[in-house]
Amino acid sequence: MSEVNMTNLLNDLRVAASKASSGGGEGIAQPGVQSVDFGSVFKNALDAVNASQQTSDKLKDAFELGEPGIDLPQVMVATQKASVAFQGMLEVRKQLLKAYQDVMSMQV
Repeated sequence: MSEVNMTNLLNDLRVAASKASSGGGEGIAQPGVQSVDFGSVFKNALDAVNASQQTSDKLKDAFELGEPGIDLPQVMVATQKASVAFQGMLEVRKQLLKAYQDVMSMQV
């Protein structure tokens, strides 16, 4: 079962934020610092949320069909994991939209 690893996602976002705040431009090579692309981190998080939802749907379908080895608590836990991951992604999206609107409303 694929789980959203929020700790790794948060660490990647913190690295990207610290790099941006320290003025670490893309053209500057810093020894020992791995480059983090926000787009790829965000895409990986979206893929993980999608995988979690698909796993939850498959477990629900299997439980409804009465397949052996699938019990209700397992289905409910997978459903809640998918729900929490989706809600977290919605919050990230909301914050990104707010930041975009703030930037776009700035006068040059």
